[in-house]
Order: sequence, then C-alpha cells, then structure tokens
Amino acid sequence: MEKRVIDVACGSKMFWFDRSNPDVEFCDKRVVERQEYYPGRFIEVSPDTVCDFTALPFPNGAFRLVVFDPPHLKNVGKTSWTLVKYGCLEGDWKEMLRKGFSECFRVLDEDGVLIFKWAEVQIPLREILPLAPCPPLFGNRQGKNAGTHWLCFMKPKTNDKEEPLL
Repeated sequence: MEKRVIDVACGSKMFWFDRSNPDVEFCDKRVVERQEYYPGRFIEVSPDTVCDFTALPFPNGAFRLVVFDPPHLKNVGKTSWTLVKYGCLEGDWKEMLRKGFSECFRVLDEDGVLIFKWAEVQIPLREILPLAPCPPLFGNRQGKNAGTHWLCFMKPKTNDKEEPLL
C-alpha cells in the first residue's frame, strides 16, 4: 500500500492517535532513543525516514495530505528536554521554514491538503504566514493566549504550464 499521508517533522508523534499508522510516512531529521525525561514519562523519536523537511526524498505529488509541525522555538537550553522533545530553530530559520513549506507543497498531489501546526510561544504566527507560498484556507485565530494554531492549506490549482497559480 502506498502511503497517502506524510508528517515531515514528526518528532515523538505526540498528537497522533496511532503512532504507527501504516498510511503515514513519519519523517524527522533526528533519531532519539527511548528515554525517561520525567518519572514515568518517556520520549522517543523514531521516524520511518530520516530526512530534513527542506529536502524531502520523495517525488512530486506523492502524498494527499502533508502534516507540517516544525520546531517553533529559537531560544531553548542546549541540554534541555524541551530541545529533545521539540527541536529548535537555528540559523536563518525563516529561510528554513520557507523551504519547508515549498517542499511540503511539492510533495502534495494536485488536490492535496497541508495541515500546519504552529505554537506561538516565541514567534507570532503573523511572522510565519508570509513564508508559505499561499495563504491558508482556514484555521483558528485565537492569538498567543491560545498557544497553538492549526491551519489548513490546499495546493493551488495549476495553469496549463503546471505552474501553481499563487
């Protein structure tokens, strides 16, 4: 069975109901062996494919649904559990996220949907949305106090030259 869904930065798959769903290609650039970070609480990062979301090793249009939950913290302790759990934005993080959005849209099929998750802890969503190649269709607009935003994008229609109409 070809997988229809890809999570390009799965981390420990915290929000997935089925962390071994056979229809999902779980990707992350990290592998973290199972560790206890608090008594009785464990973390493990075990992607199906080890790769960076800025250079996905999949063909154009390979997935119907892309989940993009990138790291959202710039400032985090170098030995903290927060870093292990969520990763960290480093260097030119805006360009990294721009490339990530581009790759997500590239691997979407022509009617594909992108679900984007952003925690507005250190960086407001208004700084992130211009990095996407098109605006979201819908999502929650609850502001920083709500914490996490979930947004839905759909791959733009193409013209006769197969270029996205943005």
